[in-house]
Amino acid sequence: SRPAEDIEGWHENDRGVSFKFGADVVDKFLREHNLDLICRAHDMVEDGYEFFADHQLVTIFSAPNYCGEFNNAAGIMTVDRSLQCSFL
Repeated sequence: SRPAEDIEGWHENDRGVSFKFGADVVDKFLREHNLDLICRAHDMVEDGYEFFADHQLVTIFSAPNYCGEFNNAAGIMTVDRSLQCSFL
């Protein structure tokens, strides 16, 4: 599944093989599970990491120049002992 800026709830994606979800889904999940952040991967983002839903979800992608076809950066997220996240 993939976050989408322009929707609420869950919707089938254009290819019909997975789903996309809105910021409301992220907010509800975090509240129900008493969490602050969702970290997801396996979705290419240009700068190596990308936030969604008012910084409540982050996508990390660690493969630079993906498949030799994209000029994307790699991202790394570190979490310190106080649970503060940093991105490289």
